[in-house]
Amino acid sequence: MATIEEHSAELDGQPVFWRSAPTDDDRAPVLYVHGVPTNADIWTPFLERTGGLAVDLPGFGRSGKRGDLDFSVPGYARFVKRFLELVEVDRVRLVMEDWGSAALGWAQREPERVERLVLIDAVPLLDGYRWHRWARIWRTPFLGELAMGLSVKPVLRRVLPRELVDLVADHLDQGTQRAILRLYRWADPERLVEAGANLASIDAPALVLWGERDPYIPPSFAGAYAYALGPRAVYETLPGAGHWPWLSNPGAIDRVADFLDR
Repeated sequence: MATIEEHSAELDGQPVFWRSAPTDDDRAPVLYVHGVPTNADIWTPFLERTGGLAVDLPGFGRSGKRGDLDFSVPGYARFVKRFLELVEVDRVRLVMEDWGSAALGWAQREPERVERLVLIDAVPLLDGYRWHRWARIWRTPFLGELAMGLSVKPVLRRVLPRELVDLVADHLDQGTQRAILRLYRWADPERLVEAGANLASIDAPALVLWGERDPYIPPSFAGAYAYALGPRAVYETLPGAGHWPWLSNPGAIDRVADFLDR
């Protein structure tokens, strides 16, 4: 089991936090990118298994949360590029869950830097997606702010897996609430499609992994993502698993690790 270290630095005038664990060989490190409303902590069991890097995106965890940041797919794509410059990493094996798919904005611009790619229950940068109920609330002015104000632990226990309640609650301050609202309000359907317009340019082998019982994003988008990524992509659904499938099916971690190691 790899030893995990914590790091912090300043990047473009704001703090950035990440965790790292050594990689066993000289291959490209794994870069793990979390979604909403979590942070890099969700990747701990993956880092222990594969090594690599897991960063808190701007607006989340212990990274900067200034109000003038760009909480959008293009904004996060620029952040990924700048973060890799900070840690002096050229090529990566890229793993994303939920809104971590914003890193695809960077991968489409520099596909030669992606050695392997894994998507886990990822927000679709594709046509045909319709937001789930919570997202529709967050996208609605005033109603979204009201819902965020009520996001206290007793409420989180009703909507999140128990393993994530403390992880989310410990960092769900006003800065993170603002980041979530701005990200979802940026994400009109046509903008999502535009953000994924060049997915086929990513020629790396890809695995799309989906929980069969994801209540937020239908598992049909696993196949849609694999189709958009091209012939080197495969997809799998995990029976009985939800939006964070490894929480109910720990074998998902081994599946990701085995794919990355090929």
